[in-house]
Amino acid sequence: MLEQLKADTVVIGAGVVGLAIARALALRGQDVMVLESGPRFGEGISSRNSEVIHAGIYYPQDSLKARLCTEGRERLYDYCQSHPVAHRRTGKWIIATSADQQEQLEQIGRAASANGVRLEVAEGEALARALPDVRAVAGLYSPATGIVSSHQLMVSLLADLEAAGGLLVCQAPVVAGVADHHQHRLEVGGASPCELVCQRVVNAAGLGAIPLAASWQGYDSRFCPEAHYARGVYFSYSGRHPFDTLIYPVPEPGGLGVHLTLDLAGQARFGPDVEWIRDIDYTVDPARRERFADSVRRWWPGLDAARLQPAYAGIRPKLAGPEQGFMDFEIQDETLHGVPGLVHLFGIESPGLTASLAIAGHVARRLS
Repeated sequence: MLEQLKADTVVIGAGVVGLAIARALALRGQDVMVLESGPRFGEGISSRNSEVIHAGIYYPQDSLKARLCTEGRERLYDYCQSHPVAHRRTGKWIIATSADQQEQLEQIGRAASANGVRLEVAEGEALARALPDVRAVAGLYSPATGIVSSHQLMVSLLADLEAAGGLLVCQAPVVAGVADHHQHRLEVGGASPCELVCQRVVNAAGLGAIPLAASWQGYDSRFCPEAHYARGVYFSYSGRHPFDTLIYPVPEPGGLGVHLTLDLAGQARFGPDVEWIRDIDYTVDPARRERFADSVRRWWPGLDAARLQPAYAGIRPKLAGPEQGFMDFEIQDETLHGVPGLVHLFGIESPGLTASLAIAGHVARRLS
């Protein structure tokens, strides 16, 4: 017989989104416990992304991704300025390398405008002056794009949570959930297994969110989407380079193409590419270097492939497979599935980091 414990509100998953939600609920006066299956917070999706603060350019108008990204971007910049979180507005260029990509670039411009995102257009001599080392026929510049230390952000969110009385418990995997008479019973594994009874629960388990929801007793599994995994590999670039802004080619199916991002120390890295996988696997194959080099040389002929080094891989929890098109964030609450006090977050991929504070507000309003 498992020891039974009680809690007010439980958030499952201590990535950036889970911590942001827990903080928002704690600041609203709830007694919040965060359960993390790993030994430390933020070691899943949140530690394996490009750390870009996205402007909100690519997403369909009025989608959750569009609304939460643009709101979250401004909230994130404000938060970083008022807390010890390193960040920088680097700006970003989206470039067309051939005439047949210009229509796609124009479509991106229209989508950005519909989302209230200002972009600057450049071509010809103006583009050559802005990006003298880049081969491109046209470009869109986003001044609102930036970068952030995801680790420092999570440290700060956790500090806020704990200051508001919240608690993080690591190595506490949630094995199963049961909705039972307006409360939830969570079977928690790890070194100290127990049954945790709570009034409200948020499933922000990232790659594990869909498998956990599928086994949740009292939650109708017909509301549970199918999981798809897209792995993206990053390569770092050693030594000097000529860039002080982010450079993105036009998007490709499943992602935004192999692009250049910068860390806060100015080091360049390229990625991610897109590889659809069945099982969670973070392996980085060094043999992918030449494929990366070929992609980057289409717009930066001066790339030295010998300076590309395998960095890391991330996996996106996508709700659609290859060639299936856009899928929005899916944030399910009682109004959809009919289970009081239960919120599932599915498909929280990019721009999840940028949108994290806005997602937190969205969820908190539904659990207040």
